[in-house]
Amino acid sequence: MRRLLTALLPLACVLSAPAASADSLKIGVLATLSGAGTAWGMSMQGAAELAAEAVNAKGGLEVAGKKYKIEVVAYDDKYKAADALTAMNRLAFDDGVKYVVGPLGSAPALAVLPVSTENKMITMTMAFTPKALSADFKYSFRPVIPSDVFSDPQIKWVVEKLGGKRIGGLFPNDESGQQVGAANEKAYEAAGAKFVAKEFFERERVDFVPLLTRVLAQKIDVFELNGNSPQTAGLLVKQLREMGFKGPIIRTGGDATADIVKVAGKAAAENVYVHQPIDLASPAIQNYTKRFEDKYKIPLNAFSPFFYANLEMLFEAMRRAGTVTDTDKVRTALLALKDFDTVLGKVNWTGQAQWKSNQQLDAPFYVAVVKDGKPVVQAKCTPAKCQ
Repeated sequence: MRRLLTALLPLACVLSAPAASADSLKIGVLATLSGAGTAWGMSMQGAAELAAEAVNAKGGLEVAGKKYKIEVVAYDDKYKAADALTAMNRLAFDDGVKYVVGPLGSAPALAVLPVSTENKMITMTMAFTPKALSADFKYSFRPVIPSDVFSDPQIKWVVEKLGGKRIGGLFPNDESGQQVGAANEKAYEAAGAKFVAKEFFERERVDFVPLLTRVLAQKIDVFELNGNSPQTAGLLVKQLREMGFKGPIIRTGGDATADIVKVAGKAAAENVYVHQPIDLASPAIQNYTKRFEDKYKIPLNAFSPFFYANLEMLFEAMRRAGTVTDTDKVRTALLALKDFDTVLGKVNWTGQAQWKSNQQLDAPFYVAVVKDGKPVVQAKCTPAKCQ
């Protein structure tokens, strides 16, 4: 097969890429490992490395009577479509990878889908765009729950609780930001509120005062953070409070709590409502959190256990399929898993009705409020409602 690119652009980060052996199985990581999305990228890389450690500690992954050592090959896509495409070609053609944790954002995901689909590479994307899942992309799985699933119940809950009617928000000017912005606007209108101020910006931006000035001039009641990377969300909270905005700030999607507190400070982050993807009281989650934070010395981003759960399912699918090379058989075995025990608890697949692709992980999620720098769960949610 001809490569889609004739030249490989330099990548900022190439991690853990040892030479292949007959008894090794490579898992790729294609994520943002530098810049504003680093917390998410590290959550994905950490999930892959911790999953590999767990399997290797038991002597490797046993499939059809043979044991494989799991190796992790990670590349930084810098949250850019061109770099993601370069990295996916490299994973496919240079590294011989068939299983990829990533890509992270919607623009990178759409850029690499032709390569991963043509080469039958099973991917675990964090892209919220509905285009990431379809009958045409049969190898694209999504372990995290996207905005167009959790926006409606969470937004309805926070609007009823906080009473805000005039909403403002800033969104990245790319596929991810546009999709999240559209989903949010629709959900707020359904809940009886209205987006009266919405601005778009380039992801590299760090000074939001001019944009926030225009948003605040519309006399908003509530500011929405969804769609922004963790560090950017923290900057927005900090700058909003410095500009005197005292109204509710909410984030109805994407775990960013640790970075919001770190960047904005405890005082500014107090009473910010946040999307909480995981049950912090779960012993399995507490154990995973300790493993992650002991190894990486950074706070756990709550997306990480979702990728770990997807990898737990992937390894079991390989065992049941009796192969690590035939991704069609592995895919069939993966989709057949029902009520499968993972770090998240029992999980299933969903998505057929919405995307014509039953490759969306189905797990509960939560609404929390930041108190003294920590998220405190206020409601447990399903796609139908939060209560």
